[in-house]
Amino acid sequence: MPYISDGELSKRVITEAKKTPGRSWLGEVSAVVLQQALADLNVAYRNFFASLTGKRKGAKVAPPRFRSRKDNRQAIRFTKNARFCITAGGKLRLPKIGDVPVRWSRDLPAEPSSVTVVKDAAGRYFASFVVETSDVPLPESAAEVGIDLGLSHFAITSDGRKVENPRFLRRAERRLRKAQQELSRKDRGSANRRKARVKVAKAHARVADARRDWAHKLSTQIIRDNQAVYVENLAVSGLGRTRLAKSLHDAGWSQFIGMLVYKAARYGRHFAKIDRWFPSSKLCSGCGAVAEAMPLAVRSWTCPCGTVHDRDINAAKNILAAGRADRLNACGARVRSGPAPAQREEAGSLRGAA
Repeated sequence: MPYISDGELSKRVITEAKKTPGRSWLGEVSAVVLQQALADLNVAYRNFFASLTGKRKGAKVAPPRFRSRKDNRQAIRFTKNARFCITAGGKLRLPKIGDVPVRWSRDLPAEPSSVTVVKDAAGRYFASFVVETSDVPLPESAAEVGIDLGLSHFAITSDGRKVENPRFLRRAERRLRKAQQELSRKDRGSANRRKARVKVAKAHARVADARRDWAHKLSTQIIRDNQAVYVENLAVSGLGRTRLAKSLHDAGWSQFIGMLVYKAARYGRHFAKIDRWFPSSKLCSGCGAVAEAMPLAVRSWTCPCGTVHDRDINAAKNILAAGRADRLNACGARVRSGPAPAQREEAGSLRGAA
């Protein structure tokens, strides 16, 4: 069945709907906001069908669904056609809303082409602008780094640095538990329950904001100091279904790696992920021998060549070496000094044994 055209869809769910008593309130908001909602729905359906037929690569995309009534987040988008503007006094003027006071986090580098206003579950409003910028690459650095992510320490670098895991959620558990208990005691539908719900949302938002701010600062420092950054391609979604799920989500590995990806692209740095089956922990960074087994409880080990390894630092060194090899091999150069001697009992490593 062919798609309904954008014009026909707009006529059915906006123009005609405004004429009905139950949808007359649609005329109280800017028409651009309604059109943007339809555009987002159209993109979601096209992505779903493209994923279904195999035209879209990557993870399968689920079909669009109605937002839960328990979801208290809201968002609207204004484009240039809506004639929004920033006043001389620094306020945001939105059509059919008026002038909105704004606490600016930074000056806009160019004229915005659109603005998205978001209300989160804690009742806070954010304005996000789309602007055109020209990113200036950072001065080149001779340093390169491999990073091994963990839970005891958040990040271990190939130069021996260990970054402590801040555990924002664990530290806030007592406050969160108390707020949740107060919410559970309130009558459903009451004003006190609404206030308690906002209190819980603000407590969670405080944790998320602290984690995001910390990850931004660490990722910016790493990108600024290193010309190339290598990490292991971890199966976070799979690990999130294990008994370590809470600690894993508290660490925020995916968020941190995502920051490294876009900051490296923005500032002219090289970023790459190493195959998750690469035996970084079991491989001796000195002689290249692979240990038979390496349980998580083993934090240090001695190679038959006599080298004593810290498990995490050794893994970071191997990630750096593998990243360098893959990068140079992609340019046609041979960078490995030669095959490392394999152990008599095991010539390689099994998948999942790293």
